[in-house]
Amino acid sequence: MNIVWTLAMAALGLALASSLAGLFATARRPALLRGLSLPLFALSGLAALACGLLALANGGSTTLQLPLGLPWLPWQLRLDALSGFFLVLLGALTLAVGIYGVGYVRDFERGRDQLPPLGAFSGLFLLGMELVLMADGAYLFMVAWELMTLSSYFLVAFQHDNAANRRAAFLYLLMGHISGLCILLAFGVLASFSGSLAFAAMRAAHPDFLWASVAFALAFTGFGIKAGLVPVHAWLPEAHPAAPSHISALMSGAMLKVAVYGFLRVVFDLIGPLHWQWGVVVLTVGSLSALLGVLLALMQTDLKRLLAYSSVENLGIVFIGLGLSLIFLGTDHRLLGALALVAALYHALNHALFKGLLFMGAGAILHSAHERDLDRMGGLLRRMPWTGTFFLIGSLAISGLPPLNGFVSEWLTFQAALQTWQLHSGLLRTLIPAAAAVLALSAALAAAAFVKAYGVAFLGRARTRHVRRARQVPVSMRVGQGLLALGCLAAGVFPSTVIAWIARVPQSLLGTGLPQAGAQGWLWLTPVSPTTASYSAPGVLFALLVLAGLTAWLVHRGAVRRVRRSDAWDCGLTPPTPRMQYTATGFAQPLRRVFGAWLRVDEGVDAGEGATPRHRLQITDRSWALFYAPVVRVLDRLTRLVTRMQAGHLRVYLAWTLGTLLLLLWVVTL
Repeated sequence: MNIVWTLAMAALGLALASSLAGLFATARRPALLRGLSLPLFALSGLAALACGLLALANGGSTTLQLPLGLPWLPWQLRLDALSGFFLVLLGALTLAVGIYGVGYVRDFERGRDQLPPLGAFSGLFLLGMELVLMADGAYLFMVAWELMTLSSYFLVAFQHDNAANRRAAFLYLLMGHISGLCILLAFGVLASFSGSLAFAAMRAAHPDFLWASVAFALAFTGFGIKAGLVPVHAWLPEAHPAAPSHISALMSGAMLKVAVYGFLRVVFDLIGPLHWQWGVVVLTVGSLSALLGVLLALMQTDLKRLLAYSSVENLGIVFIGLGLSLIFLGTDHRLLGALALVAALYHALNHALFKGLLFMGAGAILHSAHERDLDRMGGLLRRMPWTGTFFLIGSLAISGLPPLNGFVSEWLTFQAALQTWQLHSGLLRTLIPAAAAVLALSAALAAAAFVKAYGVAFLGRARTRHVRRARQVPVSMRVGQGLLALGCLAAGVFPSTVIAWIARVPQSLLGTGLPQAGAQGWLWLTPVSPTTASYSAPGVLFALLVLAGLTAWLVHRGAVRRVRRSDAWDCGLTPPTPRMQYTATGFAQPLRRVFGAWLRVDEGVDAGEGATPRHRLQITDRSWALFYAPVVRVLDRLTRLVTRMQAGHLRVYLAWTLGTLLLLLWVVTL
């Protein structure tokens, strides 16, 4: 067994050991969760990170068979550039989450929640994700997929005393099983042509366009549900806020990317020749997800729900890149297809870094201030300076501002979209610029959403007693956030180096890399050619540092007049109070008016206690009324019909049994 598989087995074994150690973290031994289970969890992430880097460096593929599974269907594992990249993503985030969790779970030791389920299912959740990335057959893939889904269900339902958490967990489990069923049917279609559940056999078989499209539709639906794409995203803003914050970071940052991996594995690797019509579908759904996700994020006052809806937006951006890649590859523009694929993978990595960081920041606020409502926060930067600094880095990164990482991947996606002139189809030359415009609008709205989130939460004055009493979080939580903040900065400042590693994935899948991306050295990024477009992240960082140094020097020399600080002019009324500050609800009000047609807004004034009126505002997702409510009504009618059949009389049941037997006999004799 070579070093790559040694690290892979270490990652799997440490994840399983973390789960087993968590089982013994009872109320009498709570320190086992912090002292053993979570360190093993972090070490599993470190081993997965090292394994993924080696798999990327090797570029080729290597396989291993485990003595598990069924006698005629053993577990086959495979590592290549694609699985290596996602192992790097998963491992980096898991390492930070494991360190962060050591401080975060202290609150659960003093509460009524049981610690063994948290430790045990966290380890199994990680084990399931790692096995999905290594599986080389449909059988092991589905076993690992269900392990990932079921273990994360128990983590979403961890604080089950809250009825909203139980509802969110049920919705998540329901959508997860629909997702798994669609993926299983997609594998069934491919297996019918290959005659085997092994990925190698599926890779060699090439179904015709009709059946390949059926497999694509099933795979896109199944993995799209898990990725939280519109309109099958309703579970995501319910489930992610319900889970403990370090698990929310792992679900949003890693689990959604496992769905992206599954889509890439099936569509780009197993189905066979790619068709541009598939890209049109993916591009359209990705664009709708990006726009609707960021609009709903902008309207939220619950910080964790805001971050969850933002994940819908960012996964939409990832699938915009994948849609562009399918279109370019389907029209035989392989270099442009590789560019769009690299942009999508880069954004998947970036989202894992900054969304994990932001969920950790929300968890730190919840840990210290016991608040999730933005309208009840304020002034946290003075009380939690480290968390405020890290959250600012994450907010700048997710807003797509240079020199941080979010800008690079979105810029690469735009560069791919700007090459539309090379296509001959008028439909595609109209659709892709429209998608690029949606991407630009989504990026602007995302910046507004996180200006709101950061400004209302960390600036101004504290609005509640809990926030006024907030203190800095434990060192382990700061270290976990700091690692991801450094990752956001490094992935933004050295994009040529990052792309040199990511480009090994399209080289492995498509036989085409990006040779021009780093042709000018690490200082300049030239994705297509130096004459087309270029970007220097180190140059931007240097210019910002020079500007900051010059500003500090001018202030120190007195060239800039010092500002006298005093209370704002209040027109002779009472002194300013925290209630006079801008709220998250008020911040979003102008955009709520502009995009009200996209949202379901219930706003008005109700009579409050006594004679005091109260403002009422409720914003719900239109997808509930359009897609989910009709299904619920149909199921409710069907269940009522079935209930009528259960009359409680033996003769009625015998009649139904006789009728069923006669029907079966008639069918058999046809």
